[in-house]
Amino acid sequence: MALSPDSPLIECVPNFSEGRDTELIRQITDEIEAVDGAKLLDVDPGKATNRTVVTFVGTPDAVVEAAFLAIKKAAELIDMSKHRGEHPRMGATDVCPLVPVSNITMEEVVEYARKLAQRVGEELGIPAYLYEHAATTPKRKNLATIREGEYEGFPKKILQPEWKPDFGPAEFNAKAGATVIGARDFLVAYNVNLNTTSTRRATAIAFDIREKGRPKRRGKRGTGARVRDEAGNVVWVPGSLKAVKAIGWYIPEYGIAQVSINFTNLNVTPVHLAFEEACKKAEARGMRVTGSELVGLIPLKAMLDAGRYFLRKQERSVGVSEEELIKIAVKSLGLDDLYPFDPKKKIIEYQLRSDDDQPLIHMKLKEFTNETASESPAPGGGSVAACIGALGVSLATMVANLSSHKFSWDDRWEEFSEWAGKGQAIKDELLRLIDEDTHAFNRLMAAARLPRGSVAEQQAREQAVEQAGQYAIDVPFQVMQQALASMEVIKAMATTGLGTSASDVGVGALCARSAMMGAFLNVKINAGGVNDKAFVEEKIREGEKMVAEGQRLEREILDIVEKRIAEGA
Repeated sequence: MALSPDSPLIECVPNFSEGRDTELIRQITDEIEAVDGAKLLDVDPGKATNRTVVTFVGTPDAVVEAAFLAIKKAAELIDMSKHRGEHPRMGATDVCPLVPVSNITMEEVVEYARKLAQRVGEELGIPAYLYEHAATTPKRKNLATIREGEYEGFPKKILQPEWKPDFGPAEFNAKAGATVIGARDFLVAYNVNLNTTSTRRATAIAFDIREKGRPKRRGKRGTGARVRDEAGNVVWVPGSLKAVKAIGWYIPEYGIAQVSINFTNLNVTPVHLAFEEACKKAEARGMRVTGSELVGLIPLKAMLDAGRYFLRKQERSVGVSEEELIKIAVKSLGLDDLYPFDPKKKIIEYQLRSDDDQPLIHMKLKEFTNETASESPAPGGGSVAACIGALGVSLATMVANLSSHKFSWDDRWEEFSEWAGKGQAIKDELLRLIDEDTHAFNRLMAAARLPRGSVAEQQAREQAVEQAGQYAIDVPFQVMQQALASMEVIKAMATTGLGTSASDVGVGALCARSAMMGAFLNVKINAGGVNDKAFVEEKIREGEKMVAEGQRLEREILDIVEKRIAEGA
């Protein structure tokens, strides 16, 4: 199902204590898929951990309902008294966090987490604990603290007054165990692969990097008794990375040991820096990182940041396409070490996107051209103007990237990388506007078809037509703004870029000017249906200024291009 990006959206990442029986897992995920308003994004089972991480997203009420049904089904199908696995766990549904995605606050998500926990406790009779932002006491904020002792230790732990569940009976549920439900920030689960089978050595690296670090011990090699402070508390030596949790384990399925990492704040420690740190710590201990594995989903920004990081490390331009940045990130992090990495399935924004939202830019060039030439009124001049503008700035971006690789200009790669980055941003916006212009046309047509029988209907129709008309002006106006902004990049490359690519920059200038003037024609023709004359006059006045400036810059750029061509001849 498609979810509106304007709706409040929550991500839910329940972890079920079964990773081997695919039919059982399917029965649980079927419960999620049956709920209208919830979309299943990822199912990631692990044989060695005997655990499946499921990711789905939806509107708040749909997420609560889907999560409840999945927890109920897991309690019916999974017998915790028979469960064995590498990952710490305490219940059939071990943990079920809710994460704000868009148009919803953490405080609101906390209320939904409590609502879900109450239903699980009262309707299913499963002891439910609240953690992270939903925690009822500071002691319960940390998942590891609640889960300490795991399933085997819970018969005694649940009887302690301080560990009375937030909801549900204070009795050990031998079959379903207990469930921890909470509200937290986006968490990324990530494993670093090592060329060893030693869990102890993997754990040593985990202790090296995780924020909590390791207990301080006596003796030269740190193998003696734990050091304690005056109050008798264990003294800890912090690890090198903030907002990182990590443990080491051996995965028979792959025949290797891994450092299993949870990122609690990617803004503090991004994935690529943790990977690099793990590489350093592994090398210092005589091991080598062979790659890594992503469990569940990752935000697009994390992948793009990683791509840019590794390109900068190579002193290469970062002004490349989104697809290329992701490709660099995957190869640099070794995310395809154990099995192929599919960005469409592993990046959360890609899971929420639909090609139906941007049908034109997903067409092949021949298809787009044929669609334009068909009897359909859209795509029309506005979409074509945006397309021309995107091609124009792409030419300048190409010259920037080529210039950054010129042998004798090694010391200038950052200069050209910055220009290429600006060009890519403008190109991406113009590509978006190709489809947006058609959406604006369709919105105008839909408004015109609204009923006009009663006075109320007539007023609603007039308001819808006016709003759609103004939007049909705004979109090509944005095309003009982006095309004019592209002139800065084009001029810079005409002046400082490779002389052998001067003609490419000249074509880029011609495209930018054509995009601007073409889009302005759309602004003017759509202005006729808008009643707000002040709005129309302002857009026309600003549009005329932009066209004049664009034409001036075009002449200036072409003069530079002709001169460089002549000098080259």
